[in-house]
Amino acid sequence: SSLAGVLAQNLVIQSSSEIRKPGDSVKMSCKASGFTFTSYYIHWIQQVPGKELKWIGRIDPEDGKTVYSSAFKERVTMTTDNSITTAHLQIDPLREEDSATYYCA
Repeated sequence: SSLAGVLAQNLVIQSSSEIRKPGDSVKMSCKASGFTFTSYYIHWIQQVPGKELKWIGRIDPEDGKTVYSSAFKERVTMTTDNSITTAHLQIDPLREEDSATYYCA
């Protein structure tokens, strides 16, 4: 799992590593605590080893509205489950170039 502090008491806990094949789908999660979940956008970012960070998109947990990067919008779906302050990122279908670390913030 990855941990990222937004502020001192605010935590984001991400799901553990996944192994998938091209053509499969994957759904990652991001559990937030320590702040009002619906008051902030949740952004997803991709880091391929040796390459710069890529912004995937963001979701507004309050109304579910999303904005996607054109590079990802065809295969990516962002959702939230506000009752458990968790954001989800689904990629379908996976490609080899999707092998990366994914961060929420």
